[in-house]
Amino acid sequence: MLKLKELSLLIAKRDLLSLPDKKLLINTINAHSYNTAQNDILFAEALTHGDILIPDGISIVKANKWLNAKTQPKERIAGWDLFEFEMKHLNQKGGKCFFMGSSEKVLSLIKEKAQQIYPNIIVETYSPPYKPEFSNEDNKKIIDAINKANPDLLWIGMTAPKQEKWTYSHWNELNIHCHVGTIGAVFDFFAGTVERAPIWWQEHGLEWLYRLIKEPKRMWKRYIIGNTLFLWNITKEKFSS
Repeated sequence: MLKLKELSLLIAKRDLLSLPDKKLLINTINAHSYNTAQNDILFAEALTHGDILIPDGISIVKANKWLNAKTQPKERIAGWDLFEFEMKHLNQKGGKCFFMGSSEKVLSLIKEKAQQIYPNIIVETYSPPYKPEFSNEDNKKIIDAINKANPDLLWIGMTAPKQEKWTYSHWNELNIHCHVGTIGAVFDFFAGTVERAPIWWQEHGLEWLYRLIKEPKRMWKRYIIGNTLFLWNITKEKFSS
């Protein structure tokens, strides 16, 4: 079982500046992923043993404070914040970025937009098969494509927990030197295929509510049932021996 109070989280956005320039696995955690990790051992291990864990949710920030956790994040750091920081940093010096995940359509939109916003970044992409589990052959093709590209920045976008588990399980097979971020929905946000909440909703910790209003049929279970389950799980963690 994943215990939030024992995790080491990034404290603030400014701490992204101090991340070492080497191969790093950067994951995010929110209420949904915390809930999922309670019953998924490999996912919990991936979150616990990655190099950097980012509090992508105001609920995580507040829960850490209530639990008197080991680390006390000062603010929510969204996957989008990580994405913008890393892309701007790479664009300043120039280099190659690899996007693994999503559909060919989304990846095409990402490549087109990146060329406009980040002209000093060479973008390469790979769209994996759309299936619950990859075969050994699928995994080899993905790993070979990434290693051949040898990127300066790698994004994995297959939604949680698949993206975190895949990256963690194949970490030692990735012969790369760069930061690796598992950022899921950011692929769609950047491509423009999914609308991100306006700034006011983000600043007030209500991005989840905006997504629920926009996509009630797809998101009601995650946010209505999921948020209730998160409160229950956090309460159990608080009062467990």
